[in-house]
Amino acid sequence: MTIHTQDTKVQFDFVFLGQCIIRYPVPSNIFTSINAIYEKGMKDKKLLPWHTQLIGKIPSEHSLFYNGENQTRYNRHNFLTSEILNWFESCFNHYLQWNHIKKYKMKLNSAWINEMKIHEYNPIHTHTGDIQVGLSSVMFLKTPEDLGPEYTRSDQPMNGQLQLSSNGAGQFAKMDFVPAQIEGTFLVFPYDMRHSVYAMNQSKEVRRTLSCNCDVFYEPVEQPRVYG
Repeated sequence: MTIHTQDTKVQFDFVFLGQCIIRYPVPSNIFTSINAIYEKGMKDKKLLPWHTQLIGKIPSEHSLFYNGENQTRYNRHNFLTSEILNWFESCFNHYLQWNHIKKYKMKLNSAWINEMKIHEYNPIHTHTGDIQVGLSSVMFLKTPEDLGPEYTRSDQPMNGQLQLSSNGAGQFAKMDFVPAQIEGTFLVFPYDMRHSVYAMNQSKEVRRTLSCNCDVFYEPVEQPRVYG
């Protein structure tokens, strides 16, 4: 789907699980730059280990950007370019506008890289920033071709897969979504949407993703209801 918002053409598609997941293609220059910044930062040993701040059972988690409250163990930092940060903001702005959220302010809070290896996993969880309201995301940067043999139901592979789960329930409700892990895809969803990543049981490659959190300040009771 393509629409025009604020004189900018935006390509996207979406999935409703009670809440909305919007999927954006990542421009090649943004995709290449993020991978290059991460790989150089790891080579130079400049990136801050981030696994102590996260729930994932993944030792290699490193921060690229933090704009939240300074902590005793870490302060604000940024390894990303203004072009990358502006692109993140454009996606989050589009998500809010498309969902008819008005009169809001937002602030990019944090961005980090997960590099998952065999048997590592991310338990079901939600995200927060400096506040409990906001948008999070997943960008697929590297996806192994071989995630290992499925123990059962090879027609429904789950090894190394991201699964997002709805806060809604009931008959006829679509509650779960397992997206295709296509490199250069960026998924945006609310902080409180639960999600998890299953372990790979065989792979000589890493599964590399980026997550970016964005705090959103708005007054829900002032938002108009939209029908149709």
